[in-house]
Amino acid sequence: MRVHFQRDVDKLKHQILALSAEVENDVRAAVRAVENRDAELSRQVIKREPQINALEVDVEENCLKILALHQPVAGDLRYVISVLKINQDLERIGDLAVHIAEHGLFLCGQPPVGVPFRLGEMADKSQAMLKKVLDAFVNLSEPQAHEVCASDSEIDAMKHEITQQVKKAVMQNPAMFESLTQIMNIARHLERIADHATNIAEDLIYLIEGRIVRHTQEVSDGP
Repeated sequence: MRVHFQRDVDKLKHQILALSAEVENDVRAAVRAVENRDAELSRQVIKREPQINALEVDVEENCLKILALHQPVAGDLRYVISVLKINQDLERIGDLAVHIAEHGLFLCGQPPVGVPFRLGEMADKSQAMLKKVLDAFVNLSEPQAHEVCASDSEIDAMKHEITQQVKKAVMQNPAMFESLTQIMNIARHLERIADHATNIAEDLIYLIEGRIVRHTQEVSDGP
């Protein structure tokens, strides 16, 4: 019986890692499409959404199969539950990559926004958080998970700064309202990606330590 359980868990690991790689690639491509005003790359990200959704469904079905057939306990149960939750966050990150690509596609048809926002820096930091938390998941690294949680407040501050800059720019140049709104929405989506990366980090801490740290001060303070 244990052999069958391990086989199903190994399959689950392969599935969630495949989904992680696809989502990370889509976020990277969506950001690059915005930075380079690349309409074709934006379309490619948008077209891949059904593939991400299918992978997410496969992971969920395998999790439910393992829970029903093997009734895991202790650490095994924590692993399956954690993967089930991480799977949902990854799918939502994939959705956010699509939204960023959609905004990027709109911006490709508009005059460049010549306002020095820190959008590129925010995108780099959000992607770094996502990469770090996925590495933490592969390596089951508790320190990396805590580092991701501690980074979330910086992304929140950057999003607030960009929002204020956009509002000021709209007042100075109302004709750029639609394009500037796209910039603000992209910042909001990047902040949500960081939020989901933090959720994944919190689930990893639960997986490794067996304790729930969401909504507690311990997460931001680190181990």
